[in-house]
Amino acid sequence: MTSTTQAHRRIALLAKLSLLTASYLALGVPLATSAAQAQSAQAGASSLPPVTVTPPATRRRRSAPSTSHNTAVARGRRTQTARRIAPPAAAKPFAESQDARTGTSGYFTNSTSVATRTNTAIVNIPQSLNVITREQIRDQNYQGLTDVTRYVPGVAVHQGEGNRDELVIRGVDSSANFFVNGFRDDVQYFRDMYNAQSIEVLKGPSALTFGRGAGGGLLNRTLKEADGNRVYEATAQAGSWGDRRVSLDAGQAINDNVAARLNVFYEGADAFRDFNHLERYGINPTVTLKPDDNTKIKLSYEYFHDERTADRGNPSQGLPGGATRFNPTTPFAPSGDLSTFFGSPSLNTAQATVQTGMAIIEHDFENGVTVRNGTIAADYQKFYQNVYPTGGPLAGAVNPADTAVNLGAYQHTTNRENVFNQTDFTYKTWTGPLFHTVGFGTEFGRQTGVDIRNTGVFPNGTNTIVQNPFAPTYFGPVTFLHHFTGTNSDGVTTPDSNSRYALNIQSGYLRDTIEISRAVQIIAGARFDRYDMSATDMNTNINRNRVDNLVSPQGALIIKPIDSMSVYTAYSISFLPASGDQFSALNDGTLILQPQRFENVELGMKWNINPKLLFSTAVYNLNRTNQPIADGNNPGFFFPSGSTLTRGVEASLTGYVTEQWQSSLAYAYTDAKITGATSTTVVPGNRVQLVPYNQFAWWNKYQFTPMWAAALGVIYFGDSFASSDDTVRLPGFVRFDAAVYAKIDETWSAQLNVENIFDKGYWASADGNNNISPGQGRTVRLMARARF
Repeated sequence: MTSTTQAHRRIALLAKLSLLTASYLALGVPLATSAAQAQSAQAGASSLPPVTVTPPATRRRRSAPSTSHNTAVARGRRTQTARRIAPPAAAKPFAESQDARTGTSGYFTNSTSVATRTNTAIVNIPQSLNVITREQIRDQNYQGLTDVTRYVPGVAVHQGEGNRDELVIRGVDSSANFFVNGFRDDVQYFRDMYNAQSIEVLKGPSALTFGRGAGGGLLNRTLKEADGNRVYEATAQAGSWGDRRVSLDAGQAINDNVAARLNVFYEGADAFRDFNHLERYGINPTVTLKPDDNTKIKLSYEYFHDERTADRGNPSQGLPGGATRFNPTTPFAPSGDLSTFFGSPSLNTAQATVQTGMAIIEHDFENGVTVRNGTIAADYQKFYQNVYPTGGPLAGAVNPADTAVNLGAYQHTTNRENVFNQTDFTYKTWTGPLFHTVGFGTEFGRQTGVDIRNTGVFPNGTNTIVQNPFAPTYFGPVTFLHHFTGTNSDGVTTPDSNSRYALNIQSGYLRDTIEISRAVQIIAGARFDRYDMSATDMNTNINRNRVDNLVSPQGALIIKPIDSMSVYTAYSISFLPASGDQFSALNDGTLILQPQRFENVELGMKWNINPKLLFSTAVYNLNRTNQPIADGNNPGFFFPSGSTLTRGVEASLTGYVTEQWQSSLAYAYTDAKITGATSTTVVPGNRVQLVPYNQFAWWNKYQFTPMWAAALGVIYFGDSFASSDDTVRLPGFVRFDAAVYAKIDETWSAQLNVENIFDKGYWASADGNNNISPGQGRTVRLMARARF
């Protein structure tokens, strides 16, 4: 073949390509040819090479195809064009991932919907708020939910009688201010983090969003959901004291309209305390449906079981003449051994079985209005039983001669059923030059349950037994009897509780966020709660009923010198009905008590120093009033004159300091004082239990290479008191934690965590003067992770 003939063919081929290109461009279809195709054309191939094109963007999908005829037609059209057009580009994801929706990267989160019911940048939320992300939860790998809060400023861990999660936030103790996906999760039990996407801790009154209580703050768990993103991750863990744990997180989109996810785990372990053990497991399948691009339906079910040794810790050391607020004593540890168990190996137990179903529907009307309707139904089966230091002339303290300590016993059933429905509307609109984000909605709930307590009687025929404090573990029998007359010969003087109760809640709220300009926002809102409770005292068959109508306002001003910084001042009020956090009973005295009132004034600043590093700080004044104090001249009745005042400063820095260095730093100064007596020993001037003046925590992770990373954490907790009578002082402590991480390949990774690396002995928490929990000794956990 002559060079002239080859040249002619190349020219003809290029002409055909030019004509075809012009045709596609006229149709608005961009053309893409590969380098291999170009080389083939230049070589003078006799046939036209295949051409790959990118089809035009498709219109937004409104709904799934409705008929098989349409499907067949579409299939036929695709067949006709398949010869000349390659398959279209990959379809867009099923949904935005949870991390993408909240701007989460590592330890940093940009926004949350927990505080306001609509996804809001944290810098625009006028409230002290800390988010612990899934990655930080995984990296720290602590055993309990409340353990991670030691890195949150202004939060202290309460012992919770050794059977539940309990926190003291800004000087306010609560076992009920726990939420899951924004729903109330108020039964007393230990929660696990196997299915947690994040943990949010809000400080200060939060009634506008969450209703009653939450005067000092609250903790919410946001669960992992089926967002359509592919995840297949399995873990296996071994550690100190026989710890063994396995978990699985698996999920993906099934098709354009359905996604599913499954989280499951099992853990068993002993503990550094003698005779302690733990076994827990859970399964949480979730499904998300998308009938169209504007609607999501999220369905979730969880079965969770936790069973462990209930451990109420150690007594205090008795002093000659008794301890006083001016001469406090300290916790007692026999020969300095913090592992000694002041209980019964066969009788001490805490058991919880929780079943939860959730259904959430979200819809965007595309006219500035969105709606979210959610329902939760939860069944809690909770039982705990304790032998513990209590009773006798020293109320459970070791006598000054160190020869005797009194133990008592009880069992308690607190089963509950919760049903809540929440509807939240968000409407965005303009009124003249002002832009409004209006949130309004309702909540309806019903909670029913029982509260049954039985006192333990020992073989000596009384409700206490004397033990040697150097060998206090009790191996004998206990008979649990119900007492209701208060005059029993075995020494029981207080009737045991036996109550059946029902609580109906009807609530409505309105919040308006007004943007006056880019730099100024005003927030105003209020919530109305009708709290209708009835309780039957099964000891006397007397039924009592109480209704509280509560209005909780909130207002704030936000000034933004720059888009990444806000300075705010906020005012809020919350109420706690006289029936208390656990609202399990009513008596003649609580029928006439006014609700406790929490009034908070706060000034704060938030600053995204860089796109993935958030600095927050706040100063606040929280005044708690109407706390009940017993009327000594009228048993069973109270004066609403008790009060506390908490003033403090909080600061935190969370996120990426550099591309390799992540940090979670927290500091709090908290001055929580009794300002109105709540008993004859809890008097003005006393410090509130378990609240130190100073807290500091700093967790740092550094990525040295793509394979290796390491972390170091330090916790400083200043001295505090076991109860608010200030007679038992808990010394301050410093604890160091560390971890090493290895990414072996795209499938395998591993991490080694060491908690309390210097094996520091310290007192971690308490539930009164003679139930004081020592901190856990050095604990090692090794985890292997596979991602498929």
